[in-house]
Amino acid sequence: MEASRTVAREGSNKRKSYFRKMGRQYQLILLSIPFVLILILFNYVPLWGWIMAFQNYSPAKGITGSSFVGLENFTMLFEDDQFFRVLRNTLVMSILSLVTGFVCAIVLALLLNEVRASFFKRTIQTLTYIPHFVSMVVIANIVLTFLSPDGGFINTLLMNMGFIKEPIYFMGKGEWFWVIHTLVGLWKEIGWSTIIYLAVIAGLNQEVYEAADVDGANRFNKIWHITIPGIMPTAMILLILSVGSIINAGYESQFLLSNPLVIDYSEVLDLYALNLSFGSQQYSAGVALSIFKSIVSVILVVMVNYAARRTGKSGVF
Repeated sequence: MEASRTVAREGSNKRKSYFRKMGRQYQLILLSIPFVLILILFNYVPLWGWIMAFQNYSPAKGITGSSFVGLENFTMLFEDDQFFRVLRNTLVMSILSLVTGFVCAIVLALLLNEVRASFFKRTIQTLTYIPHFVSMVVIANIVLTFLSPDGGFINTLLMNMGFIKEPIYFMGKGEWFWVIHTLVGLWKEIGWSTIIYLAVIAGLNQEVYEAADVDGANRFNKIWHITIPGIMPTAMILLILSVGSIINAGYESQFLLSNPLVIDYSEVLDLYALNLSFGSQQYSAGVALSIFKSIVSVILVVMVNYAARRTGKSGVF
C-alpha cells in the first residue's frame, strides 16, 4: 500500500514539474502556436481529400455527393501497365540521385576539408553552391542548350576533338535520359548538400587529430579512421530521411528535360498523377496514387531506420 502511494506521489510530482517547466517556457510555446497551426492546416486538413480515392469523384457532386467504389481506383492503377513503367522510372531516377548525391556530397566535403588554401576553398564552395539557388527552368535550358545537336557546346567539342562525325541528339535517346537527369541533379544540389557535412567535420574533436599526428597518421589515415566515422551518424540520419522521398522523384526536372521521344523513360509518378487528374479527369485515381506513394514512403523510412539501429547506427526514431 505504501509503495503504491509513493509511486502516485512521484507521478504527481513529475506532472507538476512538467507543467512548471511549460509555464516557464510560455513565450516559446506562444511563438510555436502559429507554426503548429500552419502545419495542421497544410499537412493534416488536406487528408480529408483522401476520401476521394475510394469514390468515383465528380467535381460537380463534391466529396459528400460522390459515390463510393471501395478499392476500385487502386485496382485500376495496379492493372495498368503504364503505372509499372512509371514506377520503374521513378525508382531508378530516385535511387540514382540518392546514391550519387549521398556519396558525392560526402566526398566533396572530405576534399574541401583537406584544402588549406582558404581562397581556393571558398571559391570552390561558392561555385558549387550557386546552382542550388538557380531556378530549375534556367538549369534545364542551360542543359538543353549545351546538349543541343544544333551548335550545342558538347557536340561542337566532341566533333572538334574527332570523337564524332555528326551531332548527337542526346535528349532524344531514352536510355540516356536517366544518366543525364542524375548528372543535372547532382550538379545543382551537390554543393548545398555538403554544407551539413562540413559543419559536422568542423565540430569534430581536434584533439583526436592531434593525437593521430603524434602517432604518425597521414591525411588518408585521419580521413578513414576519424573523419568518416565522425560524420557517419549524421550521414545515416540524412540517408534515412532521403529514403523516405525515394518514391517522390518530383516532376519539375523531368517535365522540363523531357520530350515525346523519351517519355517512356522520363515520366514519373507525379507526372502520371497530374495527367490522370487533369488530363483524363480521373481525380480519384490521382488521389489513390498519392496515398500509395505516402504508404510506400512510410514503409521505407521504417525499414531503413530499423536496419540502421540493427547495425548500431543512429536512427531517426
